[in-house]
Amino acid sequence: MPPRENDPPAKKSMLVQLANYSQLAFIFPAATVAGWLIGLALDHWLHTTWLYLAGLILGIIAGFVELIRTVTSSDSKNL
Repeated sequence: MPPRENDPPAKKSMLVQLANYSQLAFIFPAATVAGWLIGLALDHWLHTTWLYLAGLILGIIAGFVELIRTVTSSDSKNL
């Protein structure tokens, strides 16, 4: 039987929520390291010494953005 409009949304199981939040333990450091490595490669290619810091900062920002997107999307689904 298809779900009706008045039915409350189905809650995710605890294991699914745990898996969604545990991915942040990998995404945040991966984004940081990826940004740092891209900045380091650009430093090497362009013969500069500061782009690794810009890449590191952008990687950290990308990690935080993904953290916020994951938390807000899971909160809106569980209401």
